[in-house]
Amino acid sequence: MPHDTPLISTIVAGLVLAFIFGAIANRFRLPPLVGYLVAGILVGPYTPGFVADQSLAPELAEIGVILLMFGVGLHFSLKDLMSVRFIAVPGALAQIGFATLLGWALGWAMGWTTGGGLVFGLALSVASTVVLLKALQERRLVDTERGKIAVGWLIVEDLAMVLALVLIPAAASVSDGGHGGGDPMVATLGQLLGVDLGLTGIIGVTLLKVAAFVGLMLVVGRRVIPWILHRIAHSGSRELFRLGVLAIALGVAFGAAKLFGVSLALGAFFAGMILSESELSHRAAQESLPLRDAFAVLFFVSVGMLFNPAILMESPGPLLATVAIIVVGKSIAAFLIVLAFRRSTGTALTISASLAQIGEFSFILAELGVGLNLLPEEGRNLILAGAIISIILNPLIFWLAETVKPGLETRVIRQPPRAATEPAAETRVTAPPAGNGPAAAAPEIEAARSGPDAAGRADVPEAAGEVEDIRPTSLTGHTVLVGYGRVGSLIGSALTADGAPLVVIEDADQRVDALQAAGIEVIVGNAAAADVLALANLAAARCILVAIPESFEAGQVVEQARKANPGILIIGRAHSDAEVDHLTGLGADVVIMGEREIARGMLDRVRRQPDLPVAAEASAGSTAGAPV
Repeated sequence: MPHDTPLISTIVAGLVLAFIFGAIANRFRLPPLVGYLVAGILVGPYTPGFVADQSLAPELAEIGVILLMFGVGLHFSLKDLMSVRFIAVPGALAQIGFATLLGWALGWAMGWTTGGGLVFGLALSVASTVVLLKALQERRLVDTERGKIAVGWLIVEDLAMVLALVLIPAAASVSDGGHGGGDPMVATLGQLLGVDLGLTGIIGVTLLKVAAFVGLMLVVGRRVIPWILHRIAHSGSRELFRLGVLAIALGVAFGAAKLFGVSLALGAFFAGMILSESELSHRAAQESLPLRDAFAVLFFVSVGMLFNPAILMESPGPLLATVAIIVVGKSIAAFLIVLAFRRSTGTALTISASLAQIGEFSFILAELGVGLNLLPEEGRNLILAGAIISIILNPLIFWLAETVKPGLETRVIRQPPRAATEPAAETRVTAPPAGNGPAAAAPEIEAARSGPDAAGRADVPEAAGEVEDIRPTSLTGHTVLVGYGRVGSLIGSALTADGAPLVVIEDADQRVDALQAAGIEVIVGNAAAADVLALANLAAARCILVAIPESFEAGQVVEQARKANPGILIIGRAHSDAEVDHLTGLGADVVIMGEREIARGMLDRVRRQPDLPVAAEASAGSTAGAPV
């Protein structure tokens, strides 16, 4: 048996050190991925001691990206992607253009060529898939409107980078007098037609290949992939089902890359998105989760291996400028773009924080630029250092966004009394900034109410009968409902029908609109924030119903509610015995577990109808065959 086993040693060293330093990082309340990056630096070529195989680690990491994007596709349907296209497509393109311009300016200041500056700027413009998704998953934002916009934005960035990865070699080849840009299909078409297709032809062929892949997945893949998994599921073999999921994710990604020139990550995403339309999508996500997490760790380790710590001392000024473009420039651009599309401040903060880092596509662009002699070695080192620093800073950026969000977005929307003989006034009253008196807001209110062109003004949002301020609710003896999803909406409808005073805390824009339309008082914000919960006037409330499914956030709400009113009735929901114990320990009076209530409902139904026809037939059949 050979003793030279680079694959085994790379996996063992990467996972063991990642576990050790990830645990240390978690102990100091840092995200574990910081520890994973440190592990990569330690097994990299720029630090003494063991050096992992630098050719194997990136390939192992690519498997992690494929599986992660496959998992995203399982939770992000085509309908979701189309629902955010009006903000994700123009927003991502505008942000890419702005970041690329900033990167080009820095490259120009350092004396690089125009091509090198553009490659550098593109590398700084695209966020890391792994980092963004991990951040959203840890905060349970993937399935929210904000999360869907962020993921849609990321998919548009990935599509743009797929095009860039094809166009950059072509542009470099054309500028050097070459033909075809290294694309075999372009070269073959050029020979058949007897002409040089040039840059325009390369763009056309690239778009044609991407369109062909998407069309194939939507027409053929939508039927074949779910059918294959259904057949495997009916076999009853869990092992074959797990293998089938992995084979589909990896096979479609590899085939997309080889046949259509599409990135592995994008191919895996479309495979997952097609499979999401099947009822087996949830099980497929569960089966691929362990491998997804393990290879995602190896991705971060491989990134750390590329980092040369000497760059911190050799080029501190350019490094600070690079980090500023990634963390500050991109964030400000994304924030303003989202606000320009009239989304909430909380959504803008989430998007800007999600994009304040760079990752795997940046590394690919850097290697491509160096290989084509467009980007100097210094540029690649700056990209790698900026990526690691921005990834480490990303949790801090999210924390800052979550800290300032309540003050910027929190508001209470009430339904004012209306005169029976007068039409409802279309108003939206915003509380004045701190230090300004009521008179300062009066002109704005009056303009919103009676301005001759108020109905057509884009800068004055309106809603029928809506008054907005940041004072606590004036209700007493009321019920506070946290969350207006599948469970919360049923509770809210029933309480409203009973005429019970009700206040709902919700942060999803679409649900807030539904509450306003129903005439229910709503506090817009995250109930886990103390400032938001204080607006519900818990001291005078009768009870609080925590209907959100996330046990961690629900625990924060329960704990703060108990402190605010020790005598209030607190009812929560859970999905496991551990969650029941968690919420009860934090102060909940009653915790209802969905699975247990379903079981009770089934048993109650059976016990109320003991003489079912099927049972009678079965009893008759058994009696007929018995000896007399």
